[in-house]
Amino acid sequence: MDLELSHRKKPELHEPDATETSPCGRYIRFEQTLGRGAFKEVYRGFDRLNGVEVAWNQICLDNDDKTLKNSPENLARLCSEAVLLNSLAHKHVMRCHAYWIDYQNKTVNMITELFTSGSLRQYMKKFGRPNLQTMKNWGRQILEGLHYLHTRTPCVIHRDIKCDNIFMDLTTGEVKIGDFGLATEMEQAPARVLAGTPEFMAPEYYDEEYNELVDVYAFGMCLMEMETLEYPYCECTNPAQIFKKVSNGVKPASLERVKDLEVRGIIDKCMLPASLRPSAFELLNDPFFSLEENSMDIMGIESSGSFGQEEQCRGMKSLCLDGSIVSGISMLYNSICLSGEGNGGQGCIGKLGSSDVSMNSRITFASSSGDVSKDFGLANSKPFCVENEMMPADYIFYHIRVN
Repeated sequence: MDLELSHRKKPELHEPDATETSPCGRYIRFEQTLGRGAFKEVYRGFDRLNGVEVAWNQICLDNDDKTLKNSPENLARLCSEAVLLNSLAHKHVMRCHAYWIDYQNKTVNMITELFTSGSLRQYMKKFGRPNLQTMKNWGRQILEGLHYLHTRTPCVIHRDIKCDNIFMDLTTGEVKIGDFGLATEMEQAPARVLAGTPEFMAPEYYDEEYNELVDVYAFGMCLMEMETLEYPYCECTNPAQIFKKVSNGVKPASLERVKDLEVRGIIDKCMLPASLRPSAFELLNDPFFSLEENSMDIMGIESSGSFGQEEQCRGMKSLCLDGSIVSGISMLYNSICLSGEGNGGQGCIGKLGSSDVSMNSRITFASSSGDVSKDFGLANSKPFCVENEMMPADYIFYHIRVN
């Protein structure tokens, strides 16, 4: 796509809340701010042609900058993220729909996909640590996106991989790599510019000679963040302390809080010296990220009262409720709660935690009145309550099963 230069009169605004339109009139911007970075602000926008919401990214130029028109180098630098993102096309990389320079208002504008579910970090702040299967699913998608970037000609290094820059769609379970503001295209020689978030920067960064494997190191730090819900090197109080530890080969304290041995093994691989560190493609072939046909086993149950025991049923895991009266079954993103009357009295008689729920699953409730089923999982964008949707209260349930 050619760079669109805004010299002509803007189309008239028809939407009462719109504050700006693109030169072609296709995109409109609203005042609502979705995010703010060091160099740009992100607003809610709308694509009139396709009838969908978009993200309107805007970089405001210095009003005293008189080199904008006179320096092609400065212009290219300001538009580098848009130009690069517009050249990429992968299901796990954020899409850029259009970009242009507005000389009159002194802004660089870029239209990208809108992720209403936010970033992985925002998700974890709201819902807590993802279960292992979700972590594998997210990790696989991130690695697929990185493999695509790293096998481009020339190779694309993101240089700022972290959970803040991985965006998700809870309605599909997809995640995408975004925020390419620090990305660079590497020719034959190693990159030499120091850029990124200190907590996620590989040791070779500080030698100012590195390649695409710095993204793999940062990916390992992302897994650590998913597992511990904290930034690597959170024990440090400033970037200088992080630099000292990383340069001396001191691992982040958070690593000791990674209890899952499989996850720890992947993180350790990502933290190997660059000469030994696996590529994104090699990690994709690790058994940890392999697709599993039957990944939904109910491993642990939190319960109050008498919830029954685990049993095998039709080749799947199931739970016996032993005739407990269930008046309601509700699901909120990553847990399922059963309320009703059991041996322990009225209240919550059982709960399936986040380790029991995958991105897309179906739950079947076998009752005295027949079987009923409901799709659920982390891909659901809204909670549901069975008592309001599927059945009368006080059904007597004998077991539930998940597949």
